[in-house]
Amino acid sequence: MAPKSPRLATRALILQENRLLLVNAYPGGRSDLWCAPGGGVESGTSLHENLMREVHEETGLRISVGLPALINEFHDPSTGFHQVDIFFRCTVTEGTLSPRWRDPAHVVTERQFFAQSDLVAGRIRFKPDSLTHAPWEDGVTYDTLERLIR
Repeated sequence: MAPKSPRLATRALILQENRLLLVNAYPGGRSDLWCAPGGGVESGTSLHENLMREVHEETGLRISVGLPALINEFHDPSTGFHQVDIFFRCTVTEGTLSPRWRDPAHVVTERQFFAQSDLVAGRIRFKPDSLTHAPWEDGVTYDTLERLIR
């Protein structure tokens, strides 16, 4: 059997008041793992268009997409799943987080801004590991292949 091609996804690094927006994308509270908003790229649309759509679905926010800041890979050796995430620096252009917002796909259950110190101190579980520094640094970070966790 031929190996599966990696899945491509885009993610948003949104800082407001020096705090990073993260989402919990595990319906029914199956996990306490947080990640940056975003998701899989649909063929025939740009990375920016995909990211703007995903962020709006997951958070209700409208964004402008800037430069890439982080490239991360993760995989699940037991299934062969392999994903490449491209994280872009983004700015909110419209909206605020509302407790009434519901992800139409019912995947994202929580949205919250976190201080860098929350991530560094391990107050929450999150992936990828480089979220402790990449959103606050200039340039682009490459985060090598991480094992998928839930």
